[in-house]
This record gives sequence, C-alpha cells and structure tokens, in this order.
Amino acid sequence: MSWTPLCDRIDRLPLILAGPILRRTEPNAVTVWVALKEPRNVTLKVYSTANGKGEVIDRLLLVGRSYTMPLGQFLHVVAVTAKSSVVAENQLQPGEIYAYDLEFGNTNLVEALNFESGFPEVTISYFSHQLPTFAMPPNDLNDLQIVHGSCRKPHGGGRDALTILDDLISHSANQPLNRPQQLFLTGDQIYGDDVADPLLWAITEAGNTLLGWSEKLPFQKLENGEIEYVNLSEFLPGKRSDIARDYGGFTAMLVNKPDKAKSHLFGLGEYFAMYLFAWSPVVWPNRFPTGERMKKDRKKAKVWDEEAAVVLEFANDIWKVRRSLANISAYMICDDHDVTDDWFLNREWCDRVLSKPLGKRVVQNAMLAYAIFQAWGNTPEQFESGQPGEKLLLAAKDWSMSGGKNQIAWENIAEHLGMPIDISPNSRYQEDENTLILNRQHPDGKSTLIWYYTIRSFKHEVIVLDTRTWRGYIKGESKTTDPPMLLSPTAFKKQIQQPLQETDNSQIEATLVVIPTNLVSLSFVDSFQNWDWERHQVDDMDRIFNSDVGDSWNFNKVGFGKLISYLLERRDRVIILTGDIHYAGAVLLNYCARNSAQTSAKVIAQLTASAFKNVEFSTSLVHTKLSSLALQQPEVWAGWNQQPQLFEVQRIQEQIKVSQLKNAPEFPLLREIKSGSWQNHDVSWAIAVKHPQFLPDWWYRTEWIKRQKAQLAAWEKAKRSSPKTSSNSGSWLWQNRWFQEGEEVVGLANFGLVSFNWSTGNDDAKAVIQDIYWRPNWNNQSVVYSRYFVPLKLKTLPLPVNVLPKL
Repeated sequence: MSWTPLCDRIDRLPLILAGPILRRTEPNAVTVWVALKEPRNVTLKVYSTANGKGEVIDRLLLVGRSYTMPLGQFLHVVAVTAKSSVVAENQLQPGEIYAYDLEFGNTNLVEALNFESGFPEVTISYFSHQLPTFAMPPNDLNDLQIVHGSCRKPHGGGRDALTILDDLISHSANQPLNRPQQLFLTGDQIYGDDVADPLLWAITEAGNTLLGWSEKLPFQKLENGEIEYVNLSEFLPGKRSDIARDYGGFTAMLVNKPDKAKSHLFGLGEYFAMYLFAWSPVVWPNRFPTGERMKKDRKKAKVWDEEAAVVLEFANDIWKVRRSLANISAYMICDDHDVTDDWFLNREWCDRVLSKPLGKRVVQNAMLAYAIFQAWGNTPEQFESGQPGEKLLLAAKDWSMSGGKNQIAWENIAEHLGMPIDISPNSRYQEDENTLILNRQHPDGKSTLIWYYTIRSFKHEVIVLDTRTWRGYIKGESKTTDPPMLLSPTAFKKQIQQPLQETDNSQIEATLVVIPTNLVSLSFVDSFQNWDWERHQVDDMDRIFNSDVGDSWNFNKVGFGKLISYLLERRDRVIILTGDIHYAGAVLLNYCARNSAQTSAKVIAQLTASAFKNVEFSTSLVHTKLSSLALQQPEVWAGWNQQPQLFEVQRIQEQIKVSQLKNAPEFPLLREIKSGSWQNHDVSWAIAVKHPQFLPDWWYRTEWIKRQKAQLAAWEKAKRSSPKTSSNSGSWLWQNRWFQEGEEVVGLANFGLVSFNWSTGNDDAKAVIQDIYWRPNWNNQSVVYSRYFVPLKLKTLPLPVNVLPKL
C-alpha cells in the first residue's frame, strides 16, 4: 500500500478533523473547541446526568451556538460556548458529572465523528449514551483532582504518557469525586522547531490542502538585502536547518546540532496541521513513503524509516488522547517550542529573529496558530464580538481567503497578536521601570490578546502566567544575552498582584500557579547552565543558546526575589505547577520574612511533571538509583527588599565572592559567623553583615521531596495477569526494578495527578500530593505511579545569621 496524501483523502474523511476538546468550564458557561473540514453553525448543549454520575442523560441546562471561522478551504474552527439563560436555576454544581452534545446543522456528534461507513468507528465517550462527559471541581479540596504535564514531541523518546490519562478517567468515569476534573498542559504542546522528517512531509502537504493554497515566504538575500518570496513547498524535510539559522535567525540548531531544526515548521498551514496531527488520528496517513524512495543517502534513508516508525506508533495511540481531551476541562499555556526553541529568550534572540523577514513571519504564523488552537479555549471571552480575539479571527480569515496576499490583514494579525513593532532596532523595545520590554501596539489589551488568565472554581484558583511575551530584558549594550526577568515589573502587577487581590481568602482555600519553567531545578543542571553561559559570553555568542539560562527563574535574582514575594504577599500557601525540564519531582520551599512586629512563615510547593513524550538519556539516568550518589541537599537563601540581591547561604568554610555584591555597596564586608543548629546539625554561614538593619528581609529553605516506591495504577491492579516486559527494552540492569527506583525524580515519560490532604480543623496537617504516572522499564506494558507527599505546614525558620556586636 502506497502513501496517500491528504488531498486525495479529504473527501472521505469525517466532518470533524480534530476534537471535540473540552476547554473552559464554569458554573454558568462551558466551552468546547472543534475543527471541521466544512463550515457549520455549531450548537453546544450541556446536560445534567442522573444522580450526577454520568451514566444516564438528564435535562438540558446550557445551550450555545456559533459559526465556524473559515481558516482555509478545508479548515473551519470554532470554540463554542454554552451559557444558561436562567443562571440561578441551571448553574452547574460542584462534584457532579455533566454530558454535552454538539450539533452541526442536520448532523449530530456521532455522525460527524464517523461520517461515512468504512471509516473506523470513533469512541469519545466512557458511557453507552456515546456522549462525552466531565466532572465539575468539588467544593471540598480533599476531592479535587488536577492533572498536569508538558513537552509532547511525536518522535521524542518514550511512549506517549498522555495516553495514560484515558485509562485514569475510564477507571473512575462514573465517580465525580475520583475522576480528574481539570487538566493543565503547561507548555510545548507541539514542537515547531524539531519535527521528524516523515512527519513534516505529511504536514506540509496537509497544511497546503487545508488552506487551499501554498504560502510564499519572505527571504532577505544575504548578498544584497533584497527580499524575495519562495514557495513553502520548495523547503524539503531534513533540509531546513541552514535556512532556519541564516534566513530566520533561529537558534535551535546552533552548537553543532543541525538535526534539531532540519525540519522546522515555517508555514501557517504547517503550524495548523501540526495541532491536528497532535490531537487527532483523522488526518494521519496510514503509512509514509519509504526512506529508500525519499533519501539517496543510505544512512539518511535508515533514519527516515526509523522516524516514520516512531511517529506512526505515536499516531496509533492518539485515539486515547482524543477521548480524554473530550472528557476533561483542558487549559493550556504557550512555551517556546509551541513557536520555536528559545522564543524571546533574551534580547540577542529577539534582535536576531525579529530583524529577519522569515524569522518574523514564522513567529507570527506560530503565534496565530497558538491563538486559534490554544488561547481561544483558555479565554473565550476575548473572542466574543468586538473583542481582540474576534478581530484577530476576522483578520486571519481575510489573510487566508486572499491566499496570503492581503497585507492589511497580515498587519492587523500582528497588532492583535501583540507582535513587536519593528520599524527599526531602536523601536523594538520600550522601558518598563528598570527593564526593557518588547514594544507592542496597544499593550494595555485594548486591541491585543493577552495569554495569561485565571481560573476560579468553588474552592481553588489557578493563575496561569505568560513568561514569554512579557519578559523584562536587561538594559545596556553589553547585556543583550543576560538572563531576563521572566516577568517585567508591569507583568508582575497584572499577572500576579491583580489576580490575588481579586479573590477573598475566605472563599478560595488553595492557590495554584502555572509557570512553564521551574523555580528550583536540580543543582547540577543549574551549575552546568551557569558555567556554560559564563564561558561563552565572549568567545562564542551562539553557544549561549545551548544553556537555556534565559528561561531559568533563579538566574535573574531580582526577578526571582520579586516572584517569591509577590506570590506570598497575600497567600500563606502557594502550589506551583510546572514542567519543561523532562523530569518530574516535588520541591518544598519554606519561606520566612521579617516585619516590624514578627517573623511570618509561608510555604511554596513546586510540583513538576514532564515530559509527556521526550525522554532523554540524561533524564533516564537521573531517574535511576544513580541519582542517589548525589542527592539534592537542602539550600538556604536570603534576600533584601530594597535592593533585592539574592544569594545562597553557603556551607561551612565557603564564602561568597565579593563580585556577587558589587551592586550592593552597603554590604561590603564578608564575615563567616555562627548560626544556631539546623535540624540538629551545626552549620556556619558566610554572609555579608554591616549593621543590624541590614539583616535579610526574607529567607527560605528548599528541600527535594523523595518519591515513594512505585505502585501499580488502580486499573492495572484489576488485571488478572501482569504483562511481560518486551524483549527489546534494554539490558537486564535497565529493566531491574531496584535500579530503576530512584529517590527524587521520575525521568521517564510521565504526567502528574495533584490531590490534597486538606484538614479544615488542623492547618498543620495540610498537604498537597502529586502522583506521577509512568511506564516502568521492568514491566513496560503496565503503568505505575510514584507519590510525592508535600507537607504545607507553616514553619518559622531561624534567621540564618547572628549579628556580631562589633565588626
């Protein structure tokens, strides 16, 4: 059987190309996203179920209608919201299961999924009524279940862990207090910069078919600076690395890694198609052309066939991902790979990419795709009549209907996306207090979409940050590669301060914050990144992009200090959900601050789940017992509010370099002084002290939580026999359970399930629990989970210095 392009299959495909994906759910509003091959007026109906258990459809509660937006000849997308006309009577209740149905004119949901006989029957329900369902969050935090994860690359290492979510929901589908109620995808839903060659081959053709036209990309000639337009189809899979670097300014392939961008997405249709391939099996071909046919070089032909086998295995499991996304509220956030590696990393990156016509075009294509496929469902109110989202969709329609020739539409898209103004290099940035931010049209939100948002439920809130487009870059000609503040001063106020001020602590019992990158990472990773960044500041500028220092919170001490203080200004306990780093773990951060009356104690729990599918050799090693050779030790840090210099409180006989305090002349003297005992161990601290008033304003201690021994998932326990390990899963040592049971992180493909131990009568007993689900090498056809139990008791830590009477 030969490979069949989408253009020859499109007439035989069902109406629904991707979805339905359940997005935002609130007591009086439910939003569902869907992509169709034909225009339709879509009706969404939300029903109660008998006894709130999901098995029997009850009465109609919410209704909404909306026309699809034509984004191409065969691509029509809508995020339709159903609302109640009688709010008090039809509000969705906590801790109950609801069902929903979609109608497409004379076609119902089941027909739209299957469309023609002969197409494989699609199942998106866990019940005989065949409708998707969802559970509303409970009004008791002890019953709240939240799933989170990040980084899902089709040809990445490991088997797609997001498929496990389908098993998790299925096992407790009729139990509203046991099935997960919310899903947070915390970044890198797609990989625009790193695509397998066979997948790009299919995606380019599919994108052209969906649009009905082939995009012409702007290239600025290196020799004379003239701009010419080249048809997208001329850039073949495996041959885009030099183009991405030289004409786009992209950095994914730097540091002698051309394979990382050899099949970079460029076109708008390619970014659209990538989302369809990530979320639905409908557009996938049954097979790819063989490597022998596609590559003259025998070695490259072999790589092609290997990649084709991996991505087809990924495709075979997508039906499970599709069903789970239809049955749980899914919230998303952008990170760099949704656009390209290092997106807006630092000023050097912005100057490289935004000054090149191809670079700017690709970034805008990716951001437009993100807005339509992710942001629309996060904040549907931004896409209502007269709002920036609706204006963006209309401009995108005009751009596509013109075959990519309507320049006014393209400029309108840029404005509504918040693309930087780039008339000249000097206009690229504007000041935001002591930092520089990208200079965008109408950054106040009047005509520009915002990517950050807040979800408030019955007893908890989730604040989702945008740390990509609101970075605070360091001023100075020599500071273009310095790690930025991931949130500028204005962004701190808009994204953290304002949401926290809008809620009443008496109603909201738990605050969660979604951040793409970690606050606290493995110390050896931090050390390597810092060393790698410093050694290439002068001799090799390109290598700076190898370390991702610009994405790390703790490398910009001022930004890190502001984040901690802003988060804990109005909350005693904060739970951070994060990913990005391709391993899972949990960190406890106990925080204390001085004020005029007393010392206040607060706590942050950082819960990391990553990657869905992007296992690397290094994370596999850290996952094992080898990590026990260098376990993460507790660290104590101190900081000041007026001049937020943050540095680690060092171990005995270690001293802080004077250079670390060059910006804080009021702390010129270093002195090693004795502190009291810390967990029954005498410790000495090196710290700068001149006068008592210069004691730290706040200090904190980080501790990595050990993961408990892996247990079989509940549905695996119900099986009569355990599946055997496949013969090709590696060496005996690699399959050995003792060796695989590392103490701190899970480095295999995974996601996290967050729950709470929330005693209303005893604050000291409060805790957050993260169960990381993964497939073990010792039995790789089964699923296990490793538990992290993180106590949230508020503990007052001793001040990490004693002031000497004379210095």
